[in-house]
Amino acid sequence: MLALVYTAPGEKALLERPKPQIAAATDAIVKMTRTTICGTDLHILKGDVPSCQPGRILGHEGVGIVESVGAAVGRFRTGDHVLVSCVTSCARCHYCRQQMFSHCENGGWILGNTIDGTQAEFVRIPHADSSLYPAYDGADEESLAMLSDILPTGLECGVLNGKVQPGGIVAIVGAGPVGLAALLTAQFFTPALLIAVDLDENRLNAAMRLGATAAINSNDSHALESLMKMTGGRGVDTAIEAVGVPATFDLCQKIIAPGGTIANVGVHGKKVDLHLENLWDRNISITTRLVDTATMPMLLNLLRAGRIDPKRLITHRYAFADALAAYDTFSQAASTHALKVMLEF
Repeated sequence: MLALVYTAPGEKALLERPKPQIAAATDAIVKMTRTTICGTDLHILKGDVPSCQPGRILGHEGVGIVESVGAAVGRFRTGDHVLVSCVTSCARCHYCRQQMFSHCENGGWILGNTIDGTQAEFVRIPHADSSLYPAYDGADEESLAMLSDILPTGLECGVLNGKVQPGGIVAIVGAGPVGLAALLTAQFFTPALLIAVDLDENRLNAAMRLGATAAINSNDSHALESLMKMTGGRGVDTAIEAVGVPATFDLCQKIIAPGGTIANVGVHGKKVDLHLENLWDRNISITTRLVDTATMPMLLNLLRAGRIDPKRLITHRYAFADALAAYDTFSQAASTHALKVMLEF
């Protein structure tokens, strides 16, 4: 089968790999029909994720058709149309019983990380009964694929951890795909102000189209002043950090209001400074989280009801055979204006 393989730091290749086989009674083999590229894949290629070693097939998002199942799989059969969760859950361990599936003792974020992932014609899904979701009749595959990772990540790590409330003031620092997913799902809670902050005017324009009430270019020397003026000098109730670099986390510390919450979403490959000398008396909370996908059933219901339209995040589409060109497009987003890149098998 054809697969996108991380071959060395900074390097990747489309290679022929053996088709995966059932290794445990709880496994399923899924024939992929669509997958996507995630910013985390770029972090892997940069060497920011040491748990992912060269030789790994990348990818943790997508939809497909069940090819075969192990003897212990009860929810799925050959031919079922399924959504792949980016997080693998055994549904039995200490953490899964707390719906903290990202820390599953027998799973977690393993696809495209510690085991081969979804950027291949076939993928093995461990614990299939609790790591796959049935696609509803007539479901749009591209919309479904957006629910594998970025929609639950934006909602769980950003919006819910950030305690977004009706009438609150929210700043999303980073208007990439996950930041925009947070923007889409923050609107479930009707904040009064929903401010997008980014260096890229194209992404800020996309944020405005998707429901932001204001957009601020952080490259502007008056950006901080503008945001504080917009909030009456108080700052924001929720600051969602959706980039993963020191400068954006620092900005979140500067704009958070007393009693507010900084919700970190970005994958950080370098240390950041925590300015407790400025924050120790401000009653703020700082949250971190790896997506658990616990909200996936709710998001599937909202998608089926037409209450969300995640396809609006897709800007480019490629055949899987052109995956290397798709990576180039995604990694050069400033010039290509890429948000989410869809790969079709």
